[in-house]
This record gives sequence, structure tokens and C-alpha cells, in this order.
Amino acid sequence: MISRFLRRGGAVAALALCSASFAQVALRVVPSSDLKVLDPVWTTANITRNHGYMIYDTLFGLDDKGVIRPQMVDKYSASADNKVWSFTLRPGLKFHDGSPVTPQDVIASLARWGKRDVLGQKLYAALESIEPEGANGFRMTFRQPFGVVLDALGKPSPNVPFIMPAKVAQTPADQQIDSLVGSGPFTLRKEDFRPGDRVVYRKNPNYVPRQEPAAGLAGGKVVKVDSVEWVFLRDPQTQANALLNGEVDVLEVVPSSRAAELQASDKVQLLDVLPAGTYTAHFNHKVAPFDNPKIVRAAMLAVNQEALLRAQVVQRDFYKTCASVYLCASAFGGSPTGFFTGKPQFEAAKKLLKEAGYDGKPVVIMLPSDSPALNKLPLVYGELLKQAGFNVDVQQMDWASLVTRRAKKDPADKGGWNVFVTYWGGVDASSPLTHTALTGNGDAGFFGWPADAELEALKLRFIETADAAQRKSLAAQIQTRALETGVFAPLGEVRGLTAARRGVSGLLPSSVNLYWNIEKKQAATP
Repeated sequence: MISRFLRRGGAVAALALCSASFAQVALRVVPSSDLKVLDPVWTTANITRNHGYMIYDTLFGLDDKGVIRPQMVDKYSASADNKVWSFTLRPGLKFHDGSPVTPQDVIASLARWGKRDVLGQKLYAALESIEPEGANGFRMTFRQPFGVVLDALGKPSPNVPFIMPAKVAQTPADQQIDSLVGSGPFTLRKEDFRPGDRVVYRKNPNYVPRQEPAAGLAGGKVVKVDSVEWVFLRDPQTQANALLNGEVDVLEVVPSSRAAELQASDKVQLLDVLPAGTYTAHFNHKVAPFDNPKIVRAAMLAVNQEALLRAQVVQRDFYKTCASVYLCASAFGGSPTGFFTGKPQFEAAKKLLKEAGYDGKPVVIMLPSDSPALNKLPLVYGELLKQAGFNVDVQQMDWASLVTRRAKKDPADKGGWNVFVTYWGGVDASSPLTHTALTGNGDAGFFGWPADAELEALKLRFIETADAAQRKSLAAQIQTRALETGVFAPLGEVRGLTAARRGVSGLLPSSVNLYWNIEKKQAATP
């Protein structure tokens, strides 16, 4: 009887030991905002871009030194005149459904991306043809040399040329895809996508990473946990408590109001893995009142960067005023900004409103109430606009609704909008090549749809030249033109820290929050 019990007990103990050996390691993360839109080509929202990096792969990746390196591409070459580029894919690439990644998938994915992305539009305007080459390659032929082919194919943000199956990529670019079949290191099942609650990504066992060490968006994307759960918590105190109590492992962005509390804890480490970024206010140039350039300029003259940043970021160490359309510390950030200083000029704004015949129609500002990193800025900017003579209507909604509504070109009183505020990462806002919002191509451009042929001509010259001095001069001219035409209003810069529980390691410095290479040490069981 006793021997039977011992044998049974030993079996139970062995089973428990076996189960512990195969315990699933889940990394729980509080992302910067809720995820509701899953198509990283349809929207420029950072959270959707981050989702894209989880389930898709890219042809090239930007490493932590700013160098574009092959990712899905095995090797490539260019003709002497840089008009013909040939690419060969790595062997063994597969989609989540087991089907191989083919040149046709790549060509379809790039074509869809090229209809939405600013740099992609320029690439396709210069492209004569793109066609398969052999069983595992493709060739791009240009009408004239296009100096930034690799910059385009390795563009890190926000419209990234992710590779998806051709049948998915054939979805019109102005419609959202409905498939979750990707090419990347994680998979996502529809039942694991619960907007407003959590999203569960699972390690893709069939993904074959590159052999090189991980470096930013390049190198080997080796997943070291079984799953990554994005847990959506809106309130900064709730976020901090969840991290301190071990309910979550990572806060992508430390709420500045809770930074001191987290820094004082021996359970938490604060990490500087993301570059500084910038806030911008965008105006709907398609409808009144911002279809009038004088009224746009009046709105820009109402900007008080110090007041806006102090309200949103709170701690002075975390923000910096900067009137440039580029990050001030970037290669192009020292250019003159003309009339725009980032300091309020209310009397000049009122004068412009009077000259423009502003009729007092309410200006609708969209406020994302569920985004702690953005939700103070619209309120403060609304008050500043009132001081400049505007009638203001701040309307609250969640971020996903804002992302959907900003695509509408209807008048504000018919379901459209006039102003919204957003954030651009450091890589995005450092160059005319990468700044998606720096557009003057009307309906084909970023939300707000400013139209200015001179700005587009300057950008094309920037793309076509490889001369560093000429590029610096052109970047300055682009900035001057963008500010004069009110493409957007710079609201200043913010530096964000990431917080992780001690025992979590391997977070990669990058312009994007990345979840490969991360290890989580399991807490010891009593």
C-alpha cells in the first residue's frame, strides 16, 4: 500500500518537475496605446507599426548604428549606373501558414506599400519595372538613378515595407487587410486579439532568424520567450502599480508623473532604449477654416511649446523646446525656422484671423482620451487657440477612433476634423527621407493633405542628390517651405524612458519597441 503511494507520489512529483521544465514564459507589456487597427500600411500609427514588426519581416533592417542591412534579403547588387538592382531572398523563408515567401509576395507587398508611403511613392514614380528574377529573386529597373533604394526598402517607420502574402497584399491600399498571416518572428491568432484588453503574440516556431547578433531592426530576430502579451492599461498610476507588483514586466513608456516612484524601486530598472521624439499638430487643409493659409499661420503663431510640454510631460528633464520640423540634435535640426519660434504671438495671430475673415466657426480638435502620452496636448493647444481668437471644440475619443476619423475629408461638423496632435520617433523626424508628415502632395500625402508643389520638388531634389552639402541646403529649404505653408506645427521634443522588472534583459536600443532578444528570468517558486 505504502509502496503504491510512493510510486504514485513519485510519478506526480516527476510530472510536476516535467511541467515546470516546460513552463511557458510570457512577457507582459504595457504598450504606448491600444491596438485596434492591424494594417501597418493603411495607418501610420506607431502601435500598428509595432504590431507589424511582431508578425511581419522586412527585406532590410536599420541597425543600432543607423546602417541599412539585409534582413529577408540574402544578397543584392546594383548596376554601375544604379538603374538596375537585383535581390535574392534568403532560403527557407515561410509565412505563418507554412507557404514559402516568393518574389511575387515581395512584389505585391512593395506595390501596396508604395501607394501609401511617402518615400515609396517617390520610388515607384522613378521605377520602370519590378519583376521576378529566377526562383528566389527580383529585379528593380529605374528610369533614372534612384539614390535611396536601400533607404526605402529598409525604411524603419512609420509605413514600413513589411512582407505579406501576395493574396493579402492585393487588398487595395485604401482598405484594411483582414488577414493575420505574416512572415515574422511572432504569430497572432484572431482569438488572441482583444482590443481594449490585451493582445497575445506567440513565438513562431518555424521562423528562421539570421545568424548575426540582433542589432536594432537588423540581425537575428531570436525570440527567447513563449509569448508576448500587450496589456492595455490607461491610467499612469495603474501602469506603475502593475509593474511594481509584478503583474506586468515592461512599460514601453514611463509616465513622467510616475518616473521618480519607479526609479526609487529596487524591483524596477529604467532603460534609455528609445531615441527622443517630437510632438506635432496637424491641420486639415481640405476644409474650413484651415483651407485658408493665413488661418493656418495664425494657429501656428498660437503655439507655446513650453506650456504644452510642461502640461504633457511635467518633468523638465524629459522635454525640450525645438521649433524645427526635424529633431534639433539631428543632422538637419539647426536650420532657421523663420516666423515660427514655438513661442506664442497672439496679437499677430489675431491680426491674421481678421485679415482672413475668420467667421468664428468652431475648430474641432480630436483628443485621444486613452493615450496618456498625448492627451494633455490637445486641451492646452485648444486654450492657446482661444487666446489667439479661435472658437474651439475639443472632442474626446479613443486613439483608435481618432486614427479612423483622421482619414475622413469631410467638414468637421459632418464627422471630419480640423486638428489632431501626434508623436514622431527620432528616426522619423530626422530627415526629409523618413518624415512621413513632411508632405505637400495633397490627397496622396499625410492626413491633413497639404498641397504644395514647391515642397514636393525640393524633396525630390533631396532624394536625387548624394552630395552632403547640397542635402543640408535642401533640408533647410524644405523646412522653410513646410513652415511657411503650415504643413504641421512642431510642438517640441520629448524623451521617453522604458521601465522593466529586474530579471528582464535584452531590450534592444532601437527606434521601435522590439520583443525579440528579450529574456525573462522566472521568479522562484516557494
